[in-house]
Amino acid sequence: IRIIVPAAAGGSTDVMGRLLAAHLQSAWGQSAVVENRSGGGGTIGTNEVIRQKGDGHTILICNPGPNAIAYSIFKNLNYKPDQLQAVSNMIRIPNIVSAHPTTGIKSIPELIAYLKANPDKLNYASSGVGQSPHLTGVWFLQLTGLKMTHVPFRGAGPALQAALAADVQILFDNLYPSLPQVLGGKLNGLCVTTTERSAAAPDLPTMRECAPELARFDVSSWFGVMLPKTCPPEIVGALNLQVKAMLERDDIRKQIALMGARADYGTPQQFSDFVDAETKKFAGIIEKEGLQMEVN
Repeated sequence: IRIIVPAAAGGSTDVMGRLLAAHLQSAWGQSAVVENRSGGGGTIGTNEVIRQKGDGHTILICNPGPNAIAYSIFKNLNYKPDQLQAVSNMIRIPNIVSAHPTTGIKSIPELIAYLKANPDKLNYASSGVGQSPHLTGVWFLQLTGLKMTHVPFRGAGPALQAALAADVQILFDNLYPSLPQVLGGKLNGLCVTTTERSAAAPDLPTMRECAPELARFDVSSWFGVMLPKTCPPEIVGALNLQVKAMLERDDIRKQIALMGARADYGTPQQFSDFVDAETKKFAGIIEKEGLQMEVN
């Protein structure tokens, strides 16, 4: 079995791919090899899976970038949603919003008040244009009618370093690597972006708790499993059951908790509906912002 991770080694996509590979190797008694195919915002690895036979031997670890955001943001994307089929999500991780302590901003209401009084005075960092943290910032500004200048970086690490150095005042990031900096007092945590608070940071409110105009806010980084569209239902069902079995293991639950994530198993139909809703949500944000890019 080939498990295609459309990202570099070390990130959450890669971690979940390796956990699934080890589980399937044990459960099915055949080798499962992880291949990292990074580049193009995850589209290169996704394309690799689409080209394969639907025999269950090539599995995609999917995430919002190539499997929800890409369809709207890339002008020259050469695959479509109906070339893949959903198996199950595995985990969801909140994004987090933080501010440098020198701003004096300690909450989303304080950020909103500051931006109303000082339009265009703040910059915000993200891991790159069109990534989930960037679109979190875009949606926040769209819903509140406020403005900040976006400063994109090439990855979460450089964005975090810029925020810690106060080169930018506000940071939109995945929960990790920012959370340890918030807990250590180097950044002020303002909120998480999911519908529920994070068990890893229970004192941080959700974005939707913070203001009436943010009442429907829900953004997470999610990591699931997809197969080529030609895979028969029995293969999809068999893999879905193994994802469920993996997520119910105590050792896996502990590893997921250390990532600040929660397990998010679902049936193929439930995951398909979820991804479709995510695709439409991001399409609306991207269209309103006028974001368009080329796949590099």
